[in-house]
Amino acid sequence: MDLSNLKPAEGSTKSSKRIARGQGSGRGGTSTRGHKGAKSRSGYSRKIGFEGGQMPLQRRVPKFGFKNINRVEYKGINVETLQALAEKKGINEFDFATFVEAGLASKSDRVKILGNGELKTKITVKAHAFSKSAKEAIEKLEGTTEIL
Repeated sequence: MDLSNLKPAEGSTKSSKRIARGQGSGRGGTSTRGHKGAKSRSGYSRKIGFEGGQMPLQRRVPKFGFKNINRVEYKGINVETLQALAEKKGINEFDFATFVEAGLASKSDRVKILGNGELKTKITVKAHAFSKSAKEAIEKLEGTTEIL
């Protein structure tokens, strides 16, 4: 051991500097907050998106279009996907739990069966919605559709 690798004992020093404890501490006076302005005051909290008085990005960017807050979003699953699952896993009854288990939908999704592809096996499907072509394809093979 020599002078080049000396260090204080564990727990003997503090890592943070105490502020606002008088002029003698070197961090008194303005207590590291600078002079005047909102940031120097107690109780200051910056609003989200505030850019120091500059026009915020959210207000500068032009807005257009319409967002319908009542829109119902569906997760589309094609008939060909059901056919592939039926062949791969030997399932002929599809309900919401089956779609979640297969990774085709999440728990919060609503499922709509779409008519893309060809169906070759008789299946029973329970979903939130069906397209006209999907319903026809399922019922053509004497399968059943049920809306949840």
